[in-house]
Amino acid sequence: MVRDQVRAAVLPAVGAPLEITGIALPEPGEGQVRIRLAAAGVCHSDLSLSNGTLRQPVPAVLGHEGAGTVVAVGPGVTGTAPGDRVVLNWAPSCGTCDFCARLGEPWLCSNAQAATTVPHARTAAGDDLYPGLSVAAFAEETVVPAGAVLPLPDGVPLADAALLGCAALTGYGAVHHNARVREGESVAVLGIGGVGLATLQAARIAGAGRIVAVDVTAEKEELARAAGATDFVAASDTTAKDIRRLTGGGADVAVECAGRAAAIRTAWDSTRRGGRVTVVGIGRKDDTFSLSALEVFHFARTLSGCVYGDCEPARDLPVLAEHVRAGRLDLNTLVTRRIGLEDIPAAFEEMSAGRGGRSLVVFDQPSA
Repeated sequence: MVRDQVRAAVLPAVGAPLEITGIALPEPGEGQVRIRLAAAGVCHSDLSLSNGTLRQPVPAVLGHEGAGTVVAVGPGVTGTAPGDRVVLNWAPSCGTCDFCARLGEPWLCSNAQAATTVPHARTAAGDDLYPGLSVAAFAEETVVPAGAVLPLPDGVPLADAALLGCAALTGYGAVHHNARVREGESVAVLGIGGVGLATLQAARIAGAGRIVAVDVTAEKEELARAAGATDFVAASDTTAKDIRRLTGGGADVAVECAGRAAAIRTAWDSTRRGGRVTVVGIGRKDDTFSLSALEVFHFARTLSGCVYGDCEPARDLPVLAEHVRAGRLDLNTLVTRRIGLEDIPAAFEEMSAGRGGRSLVVFDQPSA
């Protein structure tokens, strides 16, 4: 059965502009949950889906960072009920693949994106619609697998909680799980979007000493310092040298959040001998950089990719919620603008130009 249409931002084809239109959303089926969205973050990964950097069946409803209220549950669903406040998990682990069961790395789950290939709704013309990164949060309501629904702990505003679904978890995990920043260490964060801002806060929470923020846009300095940066460097040909000077020989840890080969190379050059480089940003497959065999040996640095912050959302979400309640994590500092559904295409243009941190779509919010 299909309810009345809901409004959504639809990607009709890879590379095409988003269209704000009505879609036909069915009642939840076996093992599914229907959510009324309170808010959805506009993430750079959504831009990567729209331009083909990441694969996504189309037409699709994008948006993977969201929070809302359960409207209905399908047969076989336990653990959540209508009226529950929830955060959406765009990479629910299956628990049975090799990464989940044997390796204990559920953030690399082989089946996490299974729902992206299954239509979840229809266009007004009756064509199948696919959920971007399994979630399809750029809509007034969505239908997701029950495994993609996480209970929101008390004390976190529902709209702000959308940021917990991607940016906050990714930044927190990059610092605490992947780089394992220790108290007093120096940290450089390259790329100050939503994830970069979350990474700065996570570094501060971890007790990092010097925290250097780097971005191509000098206007982001105020945002970076509000999030915990002690220093700001406007990206240039001397960025690595500037970071080494500020940190007394190189950062202990560099976290790359821009998704560009040049930024990864700069992060590598910015760290001390024996330092750690964590790559969070998602880049193009044809965007490459090189390391010589001698420098890999000589500098003894560690270069590590980081998917979803190496997080287990069910484990880490309550930890982040406690940081929010205690005032250590300020989700508002991750948000540049609060916008309406109609403003998402403009937010994509802003991201493409490298401006702002995170636009947050607040449903029932008037257009900017």
